[in-house]
Amino acid sequence: MRGAWWTAVLLPALAAGCGEGGGDTAGDVAGDGADDAPLDPGADGVACAPEPEHSGEATYYDFADGSGNCGFDPTPDDLLVAAMNHTDYAASAVCGGCAHVVGPRGEVTVRLVDRCPECPVGNIDLSPQAFERIAELAAGRVPIRWTYVPCEVDGPIRYHFQADSNPWWIAVQIRNHRHRIARLEYRDPGGSWNPLPREDWNYFILSGGEHRNPLAFRVTDIHGHLLEDDAIAMTPGADVPGSGQFPPCP
Repeated sequence: MRGAWWTAVLLPALAAGCGEGGGDTAGDVAGDGADDAPLDPGADGVACAPEPEHSGEATYYDFADGSGNCGFDPTPDDLLVAAMNHTDYAASAVCGGCAHVVGPRGEVTVRLVDRCPECPVGNIDLSPQAFERIAELAAGRVPIRWTYVPCEVDGPIRYHFQADSNPWWIAVQIRNHRHRIARLEYRDPGGSWNPLPREDWNYFILSGGEHRNPLAFRVTDIHGHLLEDDAIAMTPGADVPGSGQFPPCP
């Protein structure tokens, strides 16, 4: 895009351990489980941390359209989405991740796009389309078990720049990622990597002076895998593809 070129580096590493004007849900119809266990390398050498099982209750909200506090665009063709309770939302750390939910009469995998500020820890507020996969809508509230799972994605990760980004203040979020995003770093002109602060509305902020295009970023997922892009053109209001995707867990 715009003559930029991308170079991705995928490095399996040991892990140490969603936008502006978003739409929090109230969950009024009817801890992030980071695990300290050692990573388990698969047959292909890729390591992924085991994901613990959570329990709670599911509700649903009628206005679920794929947008919300995580700052993503509506996805009318993909309404299997959900809002995470405030605690497990973890200041947007779950945004864009996926959870597999098991209810009284079925199961469903949802993409996490919003925050439910009034939902107790362990609870998830589902879209009606997702809720009816696990229970009758008339039930309104049902017990569930759920686990974070990799998202089914096609193509590379994408860097989305907020529309009012400029050379002195850049807000960027990661989209189309297989695993939850743990960290985004920016390489300064001196070659040093600097972690960017992440806002509750799921954008990483680069400020503190003029930043010249193209930009170099390093993205780390929840399992410690790295993707590195050396030349990302800052394009306000647009998605810019990276050149790689996080590996699946074996």
